[in-house]
Amino acid sequence: MNPKPHPNRKRYIEILRNMSPEQRLLKALELSATTKQLFVQGLRKRFPDISEEEFQKILRQRLNKCHNKNY
Repeated sequence: MNPKPHPNRKRYIEILRNMSPEQRLLKALELSATTKQLFVQGLRKRFPDISEEEFQKILRQRLNKCHNKNY
């Protein structure tokens, strides 16, 4: 199986290198928040009829599975 081509990778790396450390940190935090939002939306779609309390319980359980246990 051939790896997926990444035609814009060089440009992406160039953009990252031109960012200040603060800009890179802010971008990382933004991407993290977006990922969590997408995760929550997907979970809500999967469990549309449960109570908010039950949803929060499931969300916490799923997020706990995602954390790196090495920290």
